[in-house]
Amino acid sequence: MELRRVLGPWAAASIVVGTVIGSGIFLVPRAMIQRVGTPGMVFVVWVFGGMLSLAGALSYAELAAALPEAGGEYAFLREAYGPMWGYLYSWTQMWVAKSGSIATLGTAFFYYLTNFFPRLDGVFYTISLPLGPHGGPLEFRYGQLLAMGLILALAWLNYYGVRLGGNVQVAVTVVKVALIAFIILAGLGFGQAARETTQAGPVTGQEMPVPLPLTTAGFFAALVAALWAYDGWNNVSMVASEVRDPQKNLPRALIWGTLAVIGIYLLANCAYFHVLTAAEVSSTPRVAAEMMRRIMGAPGASAVSVAAMISIFAALNGSILTGSRVPYAAARDGLFFSPIGRVHPRYQTPAISIVALSVWAALLVLSGRYEQLFTYVIFASWILYGMTTAAVIVLRKKRPDLPRPYRTIGYPWVPVLFVLVAAALVLSTLLDSPRESLMGIGLILLGLPFYVYWKKRLPADRAS
Repeated sequence: MELRRVLGPWAAASIVVGTVIGSGIFLVPRAMIQRVGTPGMVFVVWVFGGMLSLAGALSYAELAAALPEAGGEYAFLREAYGPMWGYLYSWTQMWVAKSGSIATLGTAFFYYLTNFFPRLDGVFYTISLPLGPHGGPLEFRYGQLLAMGLILALAWLNYYGVRLGGNVQVAVTVVKVALIAFIILAGLGFGQAARETTQAGPVTGQEMPVPLPLTTAGFFAALVAALWAYDGWNNVSMVASEVRDPQKNLPRALIWGTLAVIGIYLLANCAYFHVLTAAEVSSTPRVAAEMMRRIMGAPGASAVSVAAMISIFAALNGSILTGSRVPYAAARDGLFFSPIGRVHPRYQTPAISIVALSVWAALLVLSGRYEQLFTYVIFASWILYGMTTAAVIVLRKKRPDLPRPYRTIGYPWVPVLFVLVAAALVLSTLLDSPRESLMGIGLILLGLPFYVYWKKRLPADRAS
């Protein structure tokens, strides 16, 4: 059995927009202005991060159109550098990156829901051993059970057909964008303009009488926050084998979806800084909620919580829909448990892969370790992102005969720009957080012995 091409252009575009826009747009402006100090520089970082993401999308569009296979980066890295790099990517996605992202989204959903049901944050059981985050006791909260239930419910939905999962993605993404548009219009149309008299201070959010000096470390720290909000534009390539007319629909979804996200993010920040001063944004944990509270009172803040939950729901569904195709692709190549690579005979989905990824992500929710794991692997993931983008150049040399229905605009400068900025980001993160960065590399390299094991099990004609 093979996967079916049933996802149309709207489903592909909604995977890009719906997976990228999660909770970041409601939260990260605070971290960004704490690092760069002025609204103007915040917009510079948003634009720079958006252009970087667009450069990646333009490069991925060529790869996805030329290699419309399940797994996205898994297939691109395998073809450009060999099966080991594809396997390490699938290892990272299955055990840390994608599963950690799903766990993070599920937990964020329950945190927003506690605004309406505070008892969800209550602890129902504690293990008095240093098993929890930061070596503390492991606490189990009611909301964690809800987050686990939500993850498993969406896994069940995607189990029964990619068309169903795609339709849900389209519907929820439309609702999400409409709600965010309402928040933007409320801020720009009905919010009273803030009077900016001071600047935001670094990290502490204290008011400063003069603008902050811009530093390289501050710029890259703000860029990391922006790129976290932009993360996910590449996910549609993971379901490339299920997109109709992939040579046209994948490049369109990647490029236009990324442009739409950039526009939404810039408009949202225009609304925030129209109503709130830089110092207020710097000292407000939930920027969008505070803006709407100024305009509409408590109902406005509640509306933001609803919008955030719908936004997270769409990102969560898109992450399960796309992420489950990566271990499936590795299993199809004989580099993972063979049942993971099976297609359901009736529903024609990678059913076991969906269940395996979702169950593991649900367990990470219960462990409380997902944020720590996710932080570790962000650094190493950008190494793989850079390598994947460089694969455009590598495959032009290695596989000149490969059909390329779409060719990267601005080649080779666009992929080179992405690779150079990714390298600078990796170096800056290594210098700023050496312990977490090295642990992230260690988590990825842990996959090497397993790669050797799986490769030895391959038939001789497939091992070469």
